[in-house]
Amino acid sequence: MEPRNFDGDADRPRSAGAKQTGRVLVIGPYLRVRAGGADAQAESHVLRDAEARLDEAAGLARAIDLVVADAIIAPISQIRPATYIGKGKVEEITGLIKSLEVDLVVMDCALSPIQQRNLEKAWNAKVLDRTGLILEIFGRRAKTKEGSLQVELAHLNYQRSRLVRSWTHLERQRGGFGFMGGPGETQIEADRRLISERISRLENELRKVQATRRLHRAGRQRVPYRVVALVGYTNAGKSTLFNRLTRADVQAADMLFATLDPTLRALNLPHGGKAMLSDTVGFISNLPTQLVAAFRATLEEVLQADVILHVRDISHEDAEAQQSDVDAVLRQLGINPDDSGRIIEVWNKIDRFDAEHREELLNIAARRPADHPAMLVSAASGEGIDALLAAIEERLAAKRTTLDLSIDAADGAGISWLHRNSEVLAKELHDGRFDMTVRVDETKRDIVVSRFDAVPHHATP
Repeated sequence: MEPRNFDGDADRPRSAGAKQTGRVLVIGPYLRVRAGGADAQAESHVLRDAEARLDEAAGLARAIDLVVADAIIAPISQIRPATYIGKGKVEEITGLIKSLEVDLVVMDCALSPIQQRNLEKAWNAKVLDRTGLILEIFGRRAKTKEGSLQVELAHLNYQRSRLVRSWTHLERQRGGFGFMGGPGETQIEADRRLISERISRLENELRKVQATRRLHRAGRQRVPYRVVALVGYTNAGKSTLFNRLTRADVQAADMLFATLDPTLRALNLPHGGKAMLSDTVGFISNLPTQLVAAFRATLEEVLQADVILHVRDISHEDAEAQQSDVDAVLRQLGINPDDSGRIIEVWNKIDRFDAEHREELLNIAARRPADHPAMLVSAASGEGIDALLAAIEERLAAKRTTLDLSIDAADGAGISWLHRNSEVLAKELHDGRFDMTVRVDETKRDIVVSRFDAVPHHATP
């Protein structure tokens, strides 16, 4: 097999998607781990159902239009440093590759550069690990400039780790300047330098994007709109729910990572209030750390959100494991997934259950603690959406103070300020004065109280 080409502008190895006529074999090299053992506790993802993990890996391959010739589970007792799987299994798969006539093998694990090279030599086929496959999907799906920058940054950081002396062409040396220039730098050093320079440029561009986002966020904060963010496992139905709540037309498809670029839309609340709803990239088990770091600018919308909707595909056989994976990513972002005052769990796709199983779900949800409710919805049919909107409004209201005040109708500047900086719940004209009930953020409560002699609101019994 030809060595990987890192010449030129720090080119990456040819992507899986570049072989339009290729067939792919998906392999799940999963460790045999006893449930409840120390190893299982150390790596929570091993508790996921093997068939479900393999189906997900095959779905990732199909997400970039690869033809999956076969998908197999290759259970292993330990990880081999040279090839990840054992020698006998490598030989067995060699025959399968030849019989299936595949030119790409996807390993549903994280391979080291040495393991990847050795498998490619043994199988005479391109080998892609889980991280590389997810990066390929992100590279295909990113539409905006920001998304493209983030994906390229993640890909370059991944490729930099592939620059080891395991490919012989990287050991060539380029001559120095003049006759006495010495041996010069090796190919690997030149490629690493080119990649590092490109990474620095991308990081500078992304810092500009972050600065722009902060300006936009500051502009939104001057308007009394709170932010609600959707998070969840990929294909949990976030974009469909986003469209249902906002009547938008964001792409929603039954595939992994259907949408990547963040979207903000106005969300109308039941009693006339408004919020901003943010749709974000879906999470996945073993999400590459390069992507978590690169998409941090995008995920800042989640960090700044007043309410986070954790959307779960409750019909999925691995729903509990998917919840753990999302919780793990939230913790990486510095968000406590157990913050009941900020996070609402949304059990989506209940339309896939019959009446009996739906009743079981309702009973399970009813037994949950009052401060950790679960909202059962169907983003596809609209069932449960009204109750979800009411819960969102209740959470947002809990973070704000409701005040009563009376203001001279001639004080146009004051009335205008209240409309810009608070949520006006009621406004009635009596004897040349407006009696108003407003809801304000805690940061502006003291201003409203001191400027307008506002008092805490007392609802009429």
